[in-house]
This record gives sequence, structure tokens and C-alpha cells, in this order.
Amino acid sequence: MSERVLQIAAAQLRFRRSLLENVELISRLIAQASRTGCDVVLFPECALTGYNVDFRKLARAEIENGLNAVADAARAARCHVLIGSPTLARGRRFNSLLVFDRQGRETFRYHKIHLTTRDAKLFSPGNSIAFFLIEGVPCTAMICHERRFPELVRLPVMMGAQIIFHPNAGLDALAVSKVKRGGRDGIAVRAFENQVFYVFANSVGPQGNGLWSAGDSKIVAPDSKVLALANNCDELLIQARLELSQAGRNYAREALLRPRFLRSHWKTLLAACRRQLARGR
Repeated sequence: MSERVLQIAAAQLRFRRSLLENVELISRLIAQASRTGCDVVLFPECALTGYNVDFRKLARAEIENGLNAVADAARAARCHVLIGSPTLARGRRFNSLLVFDRQGRETFRYHKIHLTTRDAKLFSPGNSIAFFLIEGVPCTAMICHERRFPELVRLPVMMGAQIIFHPNAGLDALAVSKVKRGGRDGIAVRAFENQVFYVFANSVGPQGNGLWSAGDSKIVAPDSKVLALANNCDELLIQARLELSQAGRNYAREALLRPRFLRSHWKTLLAACRRQLARGR
């Protein structure tokens, strides 16, 4: 079990009107996180572009230039950065999370698998779970709507993941957004049932066309204690110290052993996950 300690930040922000404005904000927040001693900062779903936009009007070069600027900011700040962005590959558009290391190198890319009805009109689904290392610490991720699919967490935790990163972009009527406020969203349960840390970064406030985002970005410990919680109206950079020795994954590890008749099936599933991850590299 890792004895490492990581200082993690989650950036809660309002999307700007243009990609360039978003990049300027993101770069500033990366620098701010680094100055306060953070090792890693997570940004919301599609933070590069905003979520309530027509992704078909965004040129590939525009997105790639924006991501290059984020990579430069990560390198300048010597900070790991996880950022949501649309990406293009093999003629298809994906809703993705990109991981940059302290040198600004992209080390992992996850494509959202479970798409909302709105997503499905614009994006293709991914076909691999998320599993990657940050400073040697195994991690996983899911995007927004995917919180409803617990296997996307349990399988990578069985493989060793100790931190869940969850970028989100709320897009609801105000009445629905209000219901989601106050930290009551099941995230603490997901951290507890897997005995891992959970980092959630959401957009906040009005998102255009009468739609809103609830904020409530948070960082939760393996015992379900909320270590940091943002509010429902402000751009904030929240952070917490993660002592990885607390993320023992005991419940996921026990599930690999009992009931005994499932052992071989779990092994088969995890082998399939590893093969699919290898194909993506």
C-alpha cells in the first residue's frame, strides 16, 4: 500500500464565452494551484471549451492549440493537470479527459463511455475504463453522467486505483440544479464503498440558455469524510491533502475473494480491462 501524500486541487469554474478565455482562466488556476503547493489539479468536463456549445463548430487545430497551452501551463507550474476537452481521433469526436504530467506531457486520455442523450448527438462513446498513474499512485476517472455506473470505479479499484477523478459539467434547469446542491449526491458513498479518495470538479452558475450548474465540487476521503467542499455560486479552487495509506481498497479487494465462485470471473474481467487499456496505447 502506498505511503505517499498528494496535495490535490479541484477547480470549480464558470465557462467563458471562448476557448481562448477558458485557456487563460485554466492557465491562471494551474499557476495558483502550484503556488499553494498542489501536486495535481482537476478541471471540469469540457473545461477547455465549455459544455453548452456546438462542438461541431470547433476546429481541430483550435482544440489542439488550446491543449498545447494547457500543457505549457502544466510544465511551467510543474503540476499534474487533468482537464476535460472534446477530442478528435479517426474521424470521430470524443468527450475526453486528458492527463498531463509535471513536464507537460500527455500521459493518458480517457473517452467518456456512457453518453447522455445530448452527448450522443455529438460524440462517439469510448470503449475502455480509465487507469493511469500520477506520481506512481494508481488512479481512475469517469466523466459527469458516468457516476451512475459503479463498475467504472470498482473494476479499476480492483486493479489498484486509489483515487477517483470525476470532472463534471452540470447542465440543468435551475430547479433541478438546486436539488443537486449541498453535497448530497452519493459521491461520499462511492468513496466509502471502494475505500478510495474521490475528487469531483464541477462547473458552477448559469451556463446559458436558461441552464445552470450546481457547483458543489468536493474532495472526499475513503471513510466518506468531506475534506473540501465548494459552494454553489463562486469560482473556487478547493484542495486537500491525500494520505494514500488511507486508501486501502479493502472492500474491493475482499470482493475479489468472496464469494469464491466469482473469483475466476473477476480475473477474466480484469484481464479484459488490461488488454483494452494496452490496445489504447
